[in-house]
Amino acid sequence: MSDHFRITLAQLNPVVGDLAGNAAQARAAWEAGREAGADLVALPEMFITGYNTQDLVMKPAFYTAAIEQVRQLAADCAEGPALAVGGPWVEGTELYNAYHILKGGRISTSLLKHDLPNETVFDEVRIFDAGPLGGPYAVGNTRIGSPICEDAWHPEVPETLAETGAEFLLVPNGSPYYRGKHETRLNHMVARVVETGLPLIYLNMVGGQDDQVFDGATFGLNPGGALAFQMPQFDAAIAHVDLERGPEGWRILPGEEHVHPSEYEQDYRAMVEALRDYCGKTGFKKVLLGLSGGVDSAIVATIAADALGPDNVRCVMLPSEYTSEDSLEDAKAVATALGCRYDFVPISQGRAAITETLAPLFAGLAPDVTEENIQSRLRGLLLMALSNKFGEMLLTTGNKSEVAVGYATIYGDMAGGYNPIKDLYKTRVFEACRWRNANHRPWMNGPAGEVIPPRVISKPPSAELREDQKDSDSLPDYEDLDQMLEILIDRDGSIGDCVAAGFDRAVAQKVERLIYLSEYKRFQSAPGARLTKKAFWLDRRYPIVNRWRDPS
Repeated sequence: MSDHFRITLAQLNPVVGDLAGNAAQARAAWEAGREAGADLVALPEMFITGYNTQDLVMKPAFYTAAIEQVRQLAADCAEGPALAVGGPWVEGTELYNAYHILKGGRISTSLLKHDLPNETVFDEVRIFDAGPLGGPYAVGNTRIGSPICEDAWHPEVPETLAETGAEFLLVPNGSPYYRGKHETRLNHMVARVVETGLPLIYLNMVGGQDDQVFDGATFGLNPGGALAFQMPQFDAAIAHVDLERGPEGWRILPGEEHVHPSEYEQDYRAMVEALRDYCGKTGFKKVLLGLSGGVDSAIVATIAADALGPDNVRCVMLPSEYTSEDSLEDAKAVATALGCRYDFVPISQGRAAITETLAPLFAGLAPDVTEENIQSRLRGLLLMALSNKFGEMLLTTGNKSEVAVGYATIYGDMAGGYNPIKDLYKTRVFEACRWRNANHRPWMNGPAGEVIPPRVISKPPSAELREDQKDSDSLPDYEDLDQMLEILIDRDGSIGDCVAAGFDRAVAQKVERLIYLSEYKRFQSAPGARLTKKAFWLDRRYPIVNRWRDPS
């Protein structure tokens, strides 16, 4: 009986729907494992289709093609180590999230996911059927249990695998990032190790998919919960991990333990990777954005430069008579510091033409927010014209605070294809700017140093749509607003909770009202990088028509 087992872990970045491309990545990982003398090469959950597929995987033509791709992969990898890869499986009329073990040119075993997640961004209960409790599979004379992602967040499947002879656990995952997620994973997996007494390897994918970012950070735990190794966060990587059998069973031999960065760096990296992959996987090579001289557009420009390189980012200043000299100087300073293209496109002439066109209809009516929004919508029109003409995707720049309360103009500054800071509250935008000015990493394509002038961060926020306008004219100060939004949105709290935290009841009621009234805007907003468990889109699904208000 062998006392040594080598597993090659492929922490890779699939593309949803690119069956052939994902299979090619799997073959390359298998070849790397074969050269390293691996017994098993393992890829993450649903790797052959990419993840999260949502309803795409329910399309018969798609899941049939995916299963055929797995069979072809088995044939291509017949001579060498076993290969484990996630993908769909069909039995009769039932569709499963499966983990396929490929040996000897065929699919030797298909493990079926038992616990289907039905929370946050996942609704697998409506997509897949639940598989039965199963047992381990053999690779050589070693018996391995593979609870699939959610299966390992509950004790039943791992305990069943241990009771039926599994000697260690390999958990394939499609687990997306949110702030603090890695600690949650570790806690759950330590519990499984303690319960089963078995070593556990947690294999996760990397890469962006729509709003979600998979952060990798694959790790191994030995009995007792001791960390044996940890792969890098966010980076695609292949690692060869060795296990040895001793008197007390299998143990993972110590490997490299990559240390995770700070919370602010993780968030910033997630925003960069989300934009980089959204562009790369949809075919956009360049982006543009309206650069106002404010903090939100400055951080979005910086994220874009770090994701795609400054040469692929166009910054456009679209001033009106309300644009301050400080904003003009600050916008140009940001673009210059980043090394991005800077275009200057005044809107006064176009705005005058629109005002003249509407004058007969608006006769006798006082100017109001309508005229303010015309400026924003004219900017959106011009930016979209540039996007169409040059094939550059328009980025929107609204932070989570603004998106939450609707402090944005639909068809105006909300126009665009992606919003990197959609899940970043305003107070965190300030911190992200400070962090980026002080730090530079190899994964950043933008320049090092202070790329966002301190004045951009310190000056009072303003939409500059009327004389002397400040955000605080319409909203509570952002420090207060963000605390109330965290209570009402992130914690699903009540008006009473806001009052208990020290906020005025009438102000909290106003904030809640704005949240509900702006649901229709969010329904039509661009996707953006998910950083929390309460990001706007799949994490939080509210009706547009809604008269309920918290009476507490």
